[in-house]
Amino acid sequence: MGKINVLFFIYQMGGGGAARTLLNIMNNLDRERFSVTLVTLNFEGSYEGEVEEDIRFIKLETKRLSRSIFSLARIIKQENIDLVFSTIPRVNTIAIVANRLSFSKAKNVVREADNLGGSFVVNLQLLGFGAVYKLAHQIVSLSEGVKENLVRRYKIRGSRIQVIYNPVDLQRISDKMDHGIMEPKHKELFHTDDKVIITAGRLVPQKDQRTLLQAFAKVNEQTKSKLVLLGEGPLKEELQQEAARLEVADRVHFLGFQSNPYVYFKHADVFVLSSIHEGFSHVIAEALATGTPVVSTNCKSGPEEVLDKGKYGFLCEVGDVDEMASKIQHVLTLSPEQRASLIERGLERVQDFDAKQIVKQYETLFLHTLKRS
Repeated sequence: MGKINVLFFIYQMGGGGAARTLLNIMNNLDRERFSVTLVTLNFEGSYEGEVEEDIRFIKLETKRLSRSIFSLARIIKQENIDLVFSTIPRVNTIAIVANRLSFSKAKNVVREADNLGGSFVVNLQLLGFGAVYKLAHQIVSLSEGVKENLVRRYKIRGSRIQVIYNPVDLQRISDKMDHGIMEPKHKELFHTDDKVIITAGRLVPQKDQRTLLQAFAKVNEQTKSKLVLLGEGPLKEELQQEAARLEVADRVHFLGFQSNPYVYFKHADVFVLSSIHEGFSHVIAEALATGTPVVSTNCKSGPEEVLDKGKYGFLCEVGDVDEMASKIQHVLTLSPEQRASLIERGLERVQDFDAKQIVKQYETLFLHTLKRS
């Protein structure tokens, strides 16, 4: 029996969690059984350099999803693809339609990565995505909370959804911590008696860094601290203005996207996630893997599952400045023994998300999907 041809489709291999998840799955698939093709739109992505050399990487000539359908369908047919894997609602929709138009034997596996919903218009869109998802051969949810949302808002039967947590490439994180080099101009931020609070993520409303800035200002009144933000996004200037309004601009540092955030995480005293919603929250699992204590909002739906209701880190309500500040302050004032215990528990927890273990679940899922008529 020949190798199974799996095509991964995403709009770009950018700096987000979806691209990182695809990277971890693709790079760790058993090459004795699977041959891998990656297809993206015509964008430059920050993770492209980390795609394994034996993966066939095809960029379509368009930057618009709607114009990628026929090109993707042609690749599915010509490359004799057995299974098409995609993530993110609009990308999933295009992947399903393209596969149908390819008139091939290929089957679709779509992954839902976030806890979406809210307004009437958004909920109506999700019903539309759900209608298309029902044409897929398998649906993957990256947490129990996201599965519940798929059932409630997308109107998909729970029996059609399998929960598989995000794969965290622990070996890669360890290598990057051990051999990664921080930019010289950034080193002095960490060589200090001040406490260092760090976060990472796009500077967008979903991540709610405004609440984090306000909580940081309160923490800094009690404990001399610095706040380091890794990530780019449209809210950067607005957040800088907020830091100035709070009179902490000189203690807040926007370092932009870093391809190796782990070397930064490991030198921080606490990692904070302030999101309004998440699917799994890959980044807090990665922070645990670097031995950095975590404070996170208890947003729908990932952090509570990753931190097991607070067993492996601290949870606070979304948008609650005072509670976030209190939890951060608590971590910063732990005794050495308490801090060591918290770190040890976090390192144990993240083993549950090790890419080698999670990717085996994906391999099993792919094989079962292909056996269905």
